[in-house]
Amino acid sequence: MVEISSKLLSAAVDEMASLPGIGRKTAMRLVLHLLKQPSDNVERFGNAIIRMRRDLFHCEICNNISDTPVCPVCSDRSRDTSMICVVESIREVMLIENTMQYNGLYHVLGGIISPMEGIGPSDLKINSLVERASCENIREVILALSTTMEGETTCFYLYKKLIACNVEVSIIARGMSFGDEIEYTDEITLGRSIKNRQPFKNN
Repeated sequence: MVEISSKLLSAAVDEMASLPGIGRKTAMRLVLHLLKQPSDNVERFGNAIIRMRRDLFHCEICNNISDTPVCPVCSDRSRDTSMICVVESIREVMLIENTMQYNGLYHVLGGIISPMEGIGPSDLKINSLVERASCENIREVILALSTTMEGETTCFYLYKKLIACNVEVSIIARGMSFGDEIEYTDEITLGRSIKNRQPFKNN
């Protein structure tokens, strides 16, 4: 990599390269692109990132991202409030919404159980899920986690925690192969998996 003559430019490249999937060459190209833009455009870009980080909420009910304390899904009275779909992250909420096959509520765990990465049940939003399943008028909890070993482990743990809540626990149909992550699943397959979900105990 060519040595950068400006410390300010070098610092910007370092920050850009810290993003997932961005190497230093790509970071340099992006920073040089920004450098060519009018100051107003760059300020608008930077302010959008700052406002996102500063002003976004995590929904106090489901942990989804929102511009308000309660997200649009949880506050939508047309949704089926008897179902909760449990997902790993906000990305899966967006993917499932795009399938237009689900009209219930969500619960974002914030990850999956992964001892190799030091992530245990206490690091996830599991207690609040159990509380929702116990206290609210919930009929069914759908486990929509990736079919990796970590995802399967998390599903089994959640099932054990939820069976005492007197709710039906189901799992998305295996339209996806074992080892697949929902993030990379096409919308048609994901939609069918949600629609054709099965009771967890049968799995």
